Amino acid sequence: MTKKNLLVTGSSGLIGSEVCCYFTKELGYAIHGIDNNQRAVFFGEQGDTRWNQERLSRELSGFSHHELDIRDRRGVLDLIKEIRPTAIVHTAAQPSHDRAAAIPFDDFDTNATGTLNLLEAARQFCPESPFVHMSTNKVYGDAPNRIALVEKETRWDYADPTYEHGIAETFSIDQSKHSLFGASKVAADVMVQEYGRYFGMPTCALRGGCLTGPNHSGVELHGFLSYLVKCNLESREYKVFGYKGKQVRDNIHSLDVARFMAAFVDAPRSGEVYNLGGGKANSTSILEAFATVERFTGKKQVHTYVDQNRAGDHICYYSDLRKMREHYPSWDITQSLEETIRQIVAAWENRMGA
Repeated sequence: MTKKNLLVTGSSGLIGSEVCCYFTKELGYAIHGIDNNQRAVFFGEQGDTRWNQERLSRELSGFSHHELDIRDRRGVLDLIKEIRPTAIVHTAAQPSHDRAAAIPFDDFDTNATGTLNLLEAARQFCPESPFVHMSTNKVYGDAPNRIALVEKETRWDYADPTYEHGIAETFSIDQSKHSLFGASKVAADVMVQEYGRYFGMPTCALRGGCLTGPNHSGVELHGFLSYLVKCNLESREYKVFGYKGKQVRDNIHSLDVARFMAAFVDAPRSGEVYNLGGGKANSTSILEAFATVERFTGKKQVHTYVDQNRAGDHICYYSDLRKMREHYPSWDITQSLEETIRQIVAAWENRMGA
């Protein structure tokens, strides 16, 4: 019997590497990882993920690294034709909505065109293989900011009981400011749905909240919790952009992301979307995150406040997980926010030799 093989794009990144480990160790897949360390190009040396690539090659038997840019249409077609993967998990992206404005062509070519290259290669050579796309909650733009809010001591929260459980997949993506990053991810997200609906392929777009975990190379423009912890340990100034530091995000551990992807691959649907986040229970404001991190490190968070918020930024966002739990009842959040932060602190301390 031929061993199941998984193609993972962005395999050296946070989610990609977690998927590689989970599918190898828990499910027995052989892994083909696509990564060209583009994160270092986008963010400089601090975004470099070669260390993670080397870790995967060292720790995972049956891991094959492919130094390929997903913008290379011919290269993508040839690779997928050659390996004909059992499933595809697409996590490669230009991930920062701040950075996108400075590199609009690179952003769109990576996020939108790169996704199209992969979808079309899959349609031609392995149309039955589940295709899981890591989308983003930025496809909703700043429309969540129109929800009535209540200001609490350390956070904003929804005043409208309609959103008691968070933002659901039925929330509109139209008539809102997305950032160029959000727009390029909308293009990819809709294309993933369309290949599912038009061609009947098993596809889904996962609209991630704050995806995090101990293997995150967090930088200021991307990787909220990881970067915050790094700043704390280095006594480096962390800049809070607007909303009094009370802006709220739900955080999901990369392991729980990989577990949901495995559930979808095992029982795929066509053209689905899911709001993949930590939900209300794993939500935190920046002020609350400061306090939690300080508890684990024993160090005060050095920070300054900038009154101007980031364009298109959410004031309060957490995911409604009810659709995910209904479609995949065996899946749920297993890593609490506290445990996730504890792991991130331990990982940074280890990397810094603390």
